[in-house]
Amino acid sequence: MQKLFDCLDNARIFDLAQPLFTGMPHFPTHPPFLYSLNKLHGDFVTPGGTSSAVETITLGGHTGTHIDALSHFSCGGVMYGGEAPVQSYGHGVEQHGVDTISPILRRGVMIDIASHFRLEVLPPEFAITPEQMEETLHHQHVEVQKGDVVLFRTGWAKYWQDPVRFVTGGQRVQPTGPGPEIAAARWLSSRKVFAAGSDTMAFERVPATDMPVHVHLLVESGIHIIECLNLEQLAAERVYEFLFVAAPLKLTGATGSPMRPFAVVT
Repeated sequence: MQKLFDCLDNARIFDLAQPLFTGMPHFPTHPPFLYSLNKLHGDFVTPGGTSSAVETITLGGHTGTHIDALSHFSCGGVMYGGEAPVQSYGHGVEQHGVDTISPILRRGVMIDIASHFRLEVLPPEFAITPEQMEETLHHQHVEVQKGDVVLFRTGWAKYWQDPVRFVTGGQRVQPTGPGPEIAAARWLSSRKVFAAGSDTMAFERVPATDMPVHVHLLVESGIHIIECLNLEQLAAERVYEFLFVAAPLKLTGATGSPMRPFAVVT
């Protein structure tokens, strides 16, 4: 145990979560983030002069920086493992819920596609290919291994304070943005990664009517997806390999959960 503490004494921690605030970006088919104080200081005061403030928060399971459970998608009426969902509005999806995801402590790898192409932000139509991934990894001197959490940086985290631009590229039409397409998803699954994520709203290149990357990773391969990450500090300091630490909330039957992930570097 002491060796672990000695190692962590010199560790650097990078916060990979985006802040939550009223009006923040959210996928159009998902509920928004809502926040309000429902008790102000002074509303209730104890005889000794003490008071407290308390808030009410409403949000969807796929709000902000979050992870997709395997129950998030189905295709042809079945989820991962060929199971038909057992589900209800009151109890969620009984199989593969986000509450079945253990706390994550795994090797993380960032593939900084934006920097590799000398761009601050990838354009909305940019489709990430296996060849681009391999070129970037070679330049970074990093390899993807079985069980890794692989994160793509597109630069779109810079738009987080501009919800319309983050979600639709500024077009106010439909979700639009860069990301991997099906060939890149198959590249990831062939390496048996644990999860794949990015700094965008939808992870995969959108618009994509049938969301083929989500189907391939979640339904066909059992690989989790993480969205709305903030990878800017990692990119600025050229940190491409790290310990990825995160835990979803234990939301019984939920298809996703907000979380606050960290990259730990010693």
